[in-house]
Amino acid sequence: MTIPNRFVGGALDLGELKARNDARAKAASAPQPGGSSAGVQPFFQVTEANFEEDVARRSAQVPVVVLVGTARSPQSEQLKADFAELAAAGGLKFVVGYVDADATPQVAQVFGVQNLPTVIALAAGKPITHFEGGQPRESLEQWVAALVQQVGAQLSGIPDAGDTPQEPELDPRVTQAEDALNAGDFDAAIAVYDSILADDPKATDIKQARDTTKLLKRISGVEDPIAEAETDPSPAAQMHAADAEVVAGVPEKAFDRLINTMKVTAGDEKAALRDRLLELFGLFDAGDPRVLAARTKLASALY
Repeated sequence: MTIPNRFVGGALDLGELKARNDARAKAASAPQPGGSSAGVQPFFQVTEANFEEDVARRSAQVPVVVLVGTARSPQSEQLKADFAELAAAGGLKFVVGYVDADATPQVAQVFGVQNLPTVIALAAGKPITHFEGGQPRESLEQWVAALVQQVGAQLSGIPDAGDTPQEPELDPRVTQAEDALNAGDFDAAIAVYDSILADDPKATDIKQARDTTKLLKRISGVEDPIAEAETDPSPAAQMHAADAEVVAGVPEKAFDRLINTMKVTAGDEKAALRDRLLELFGLFDAGDPRVLAARTKLASALY
């Protein structure tokens, strides 16, 4: 198998590690609006002005619970008080936005609610579940816990306000890994990347490079895994086909393939499919729309 100079499909470009590292180092000294937990409120009022940033975009990081209510409803007021307390104790693993349907009806209309109060949970910019009317505090706690565990785990999270370490210079071992990769020695390249990660577990680019190399190793020597998957519905065949689709530049097909296969499997096979899907997500930027769409589908399937 010939190793390409660039990894196609919008995932990691193995030849641009240094350029990306330098770019991040320059960006580290510049303020990033909305990019950290500085100024993020666990409970806030939703308006037209903050809807895009604090609801839509924030839901790519953590689940956003939107309560559409009115001061005229005792159930709304109780939900508002309960959610404010839960959000304050939630450690920004989720946030809650309150929409006053009387003061900002245009915002309430965005969600198309029929009754007040209505609670909608969003992830990756899309609603994933909702309920109407009041709920006991215990039920709210269980609902939020499930949301954080099953949906929040699929999102990137809100970075810590003080977590702005200076990026290190490119590790010289990367060149060794690239040389091994270009020689077709996948195992040697993976070993080098693993050694770098042992010293720096937070080196996201290195992890992406290693997982990309693992993917290339998996599909090397396989004639046509996509065609094989048409006649072989086994999870193993579907995972091989998904790998090939990522390399072919159509990761959205790979994601859908694995999610659809998860729906008809269970136990260890389903867990293996989920792990492979998350590994493939890691090859792309967290904000890639194809990843966000697939995370929403996965979250909906799990919830």
